[in-house]
Amino acid sequence: MSNNSEYLSMTKRSISWLFFIALAIGVTYYFQGFSYKDTFDSLPVSSTAKELPIYCVDTAKPQVSISFDAAWGNDDTQKILDILKENNIKASFFMTGGWVKQYPNDVKAIYEQGHDLGNHSANHKNMSSLSNEEICNELNTVTENVKNLTSYQMNLFRPPYGDYDNHVIVKAKECGYFTIQWSVDSLDWKNYGVDAIVNEVLNNKSLKPGAIILMHNSAKYTIQALPKVIEGLKEKGYEIVPVSQLIYTDNYHIDSEGKQIKNEQPASSQ
Repeated sequence: MSNNSEYLSMTKRSISWLFFIALAIGVTYYFQGFSYKDTFDSLPVSSTAKELPIYCVDTAKPQVSISFDAAWGNDDTQKILDILKENNIKASFFMTGGWVKQYPNDVKAIYEQGHDLGNHSANHKNMSSLSNEEICNELNTVTENVKNLTSYQMNLFRPPYGDYDNHVIVKAKECGYFTIQWSVDSLDWKNYGVDAIVNEVLNNKSLKPGAIILMHNSAKYTIQALPKVIEGLKEKGYEIVPVSQLIYTDNYHIDSEGKQIKNEQPASSQ
């Protein structure tokens, strides 16, 4: 009988101790929980949202842009400028630093005819592999050279190879640039021929108001295809404007498909 009493007594003590231990742990975590919450609330929030460049623009206006990448050759630049002038069209030229240095007179001619001068980086590198400092250097070097030639202040940037990640978009914006991609690729760089280029642009499913068309100043068939592309766009009712005129420069957001959308203005109170 005494053994049973001792067993019950020990069991009660054990239960009591377990209760107090559990209570102590609970109280500790309760107060630590507030401490941890306060700590985390004071830390900056890291966004995992993907940063996107401008692929196209949401607009009710029947406007599109034609853009040219100028990175290597230059045989056809003047011919392109002549075609644009004949059709009273302004376009956008994204130029590398090497191209700017090698063809300063053409840079001046593009500027004098009223086209956009866009930045295509100094050395045509994969921008996502660069540090923040290197990204700004790649951009600002070109901008300074162009400004010395023309007084034009660049604010449009197209990443070489279309390569970017979050830190490229964010850093380019911090350095004063809108990052511009394209929604319609003419594929002129594949040298499939004039008809292939014209068909790729005019029958592209992404050819809509606000589209940005990609072409190249040195592709083999571009100068033969360009007049037909312009004519076809006009027949479809499109006005061709430079990228700087197509995009919004403030109060906008970019959706998950890279479309730049103007933010709705809040209704004014009466």
